[in-house]
Amino acid sequence: MAKDSITVIDNRTGKSYEIAISYGTYPEYGAAVGAVDLRQVKVSEDDFGLMSYDPAFMNTASCQSKVTFVDGDKGILRYRGYPIEELAGQSSYLETAYLILYGELPTKAELDEWAHNVTFHTFIHENIKKFMDGFHYDAHPMGMLVSTVAALSTFYPDAKHIFDAESRKTQTYRLIGKMPTLAAFAYRHSLGMPYAYPDNDLSYTGNFLNMLFKMTEVKYQPNPILEKALDVLFILHADHEQNCSANAMRSVGSSQADPYCSVAAAAAALYGPLHGGANEAVLRMLGEIGSKGKVPEFIKKVKAGEGRLMGFGHRVYKNYDPRARIIKQVADRVFEVTGKNPLLDIALELERIALEDNYFIKRKLYPNVDFYSGIIYQAMGFPVAMFPVLFAIPRTSGWVAQWEEMLLDPEQKISRPRQLYLGRDRRSYVEMEQRASAREGSPTGPKRAA
Repeated sequence: MAKDSITVIDNRTGKSYEIAISYGTYPEYGAAVGAVDLRQVKVSEDDFGLMSYDPAFMNTASCQSKVTFVDGDKGILRYRGYPIEELAGQSSYLETAYLILYGELPTKAELDEWAHNVTFHTFIHENIKKFMDGFHYDAHPMGMLVSTVAALSTFYPDAKHIFDAESRKTQTYRLIGKMPTLAAFAYRHSLGMPYAYPDNDLSYTGNFLNMLFKMTEVKYQPNPILEKALDVLFILHADHEQNCSANAMRSVGSSQADPYCSVAAAAAALYGPLHGGANEAVLRMLGEIGSKGKVPEFIKKVKAGEGRLMGFGHRVYKNYDPRARIIKQVADRVFEVTGKNPLLDIALELERIALEDNYFIKRKLYPNVDFYSGIIYQAMGFPVAMFPVLFAIPRTSGWVAQWEEMLLDPEQKISRPRQLYLGRDRRSYVEMEQRASAREGSPTGPKRAA
């Protein structure tokens, strides 16, 4: 019997089965058994075999990955092995994006070439502008972004050559270069303002601010503190392991859809309030609290089950989200420029009380990345509707890295989960005139299909 295996005894039959255990880089952080290996556990030869039931992937590894490592119990986040704290403090977003995509930090020459190629692809086809103009004036910017990213698939049919390494590289340049442009144009459209074209003399985030906020000046000069703050926020949001949108990217990509359609699917997943819209919920909560003095009363209601503490707790992190610590420092620098967001005092008091209260400590509810990011974005002048869009721009590098890793993994096939069927057994077709009586004779009576 192999040491790295488990023995399963099926109490239905008394049979025992040996199932191999496989490990990741850190065995102490979890091991896995092959789900297909469970199929050998069956009552009879015509039995399908045992399946694992995990509707929200709470304890299922869907892939093997080398991109991002998260240890939620210890509050660790690393891209390709590099701690998020070091990257946020010393790197730039484009350098971090290169790392995530290609596995190593670039040399000076590699970074210069990478930045040039991304910058070269910041402009979009003029017909994309016409496509965007078709949206209603009050269309949500994220809905516009999802749609226009998908539309890029029709402008670049060469993207369908997904197993051509050079084609994938070109689509990567295009996606990372054009996402800020699409995002900024969606923002300007929602305000009824003319589009501001990319200025490729500026940095990645500086150019984005230019396309968002340029008015009549000949040359827009971004505030260096806000430019750096946005760059750090982009680094923090670049990837986060197998979250909902990364899973959507991999799942749709597994059908061999082109990267634009796959990114559109990932962005659509990010659009949901439980994912990219979480920081909006934090702002709404802080606004409802109203003032620092009302925080204790709000905490009391939360503990009584009469409300939710938004921005605290995380599906993965059972410790302080390392990104939240960094964002808190960024907030201080941003508010020196913009003035302090009046919601900050409420947030700080909320955090202070929650971190000292055993109710929240026992439940391992610590601030996550969404707790402070919305306050910063609001102080920088972004409307709430733009928050998920700001998330989607940097996450594109992570999505593409996850997509390409999936594509080149020989173990990956088209995603197709199993199910536990709970519907009817075989029935015979009932003629129209007999259906009413047949339903009355049914043990459950007339029933609307779910």
